[in-house]
Amino acid sequence: MTTASRGTDSPPATGRAALQAVGFVVLVNAVGAAPSVVFGTGGEWLRGLDKPGFYPPQLAFPIAWTALFTLLGIALWLVWRADADGRTLALWLFAVQFLFNVAWTPAFFGLESVTAGLAVIIPLWFLVVATTVAFARVDRRAGALLVPYLLWITFALALSISLWRLNG
Repeated sequence: MTTASRGTDSPPATGRAALQAVGFVVLVNAVGAAPSVVFGTGGEWLRGLDKPGFYPPQLAFPIAWTALFTLLGIALWLVWRADADGRTLALWLFAVQFLFNVAWTPAFFGLESVTAGLAVIIPLWFLVVATTVAFARVDRRAGALLVPYLLWITFALALSISLWRLNG
């Protein structure tokens, strides 16, 4: 494992590397947002659900997801360009957890099912934990960039459980 891949002594980003980083950020945001474009964000069905007192305003979701997908894109770029043991595993874990992430919207909103959403977010939480650990082993910065995502998925899991209890 090289020192550069562990965090503090990475070479400075060149213009090409910065462009690649932006590409990763745009790609992750585009793929992450696509299910919402296709399946919507709940509309009448969501408005009809009983919600817990800690349910955030609807505007919080696109703001949070844009910020989180941006952090994920940067973290993915850091791991993708690293020359470190565990890189391949970290990239595979990212791909699998991201598939679960994008599957949540059709499960929850497309099927209009809190239970289906819960069935996706539970394994997603474990996959995000595993991905965060794997990213940190490749590049500490990449692992740190996934911590807000893990916190948000934890919050979303608590929210999903509450929605299920109130509407199940």
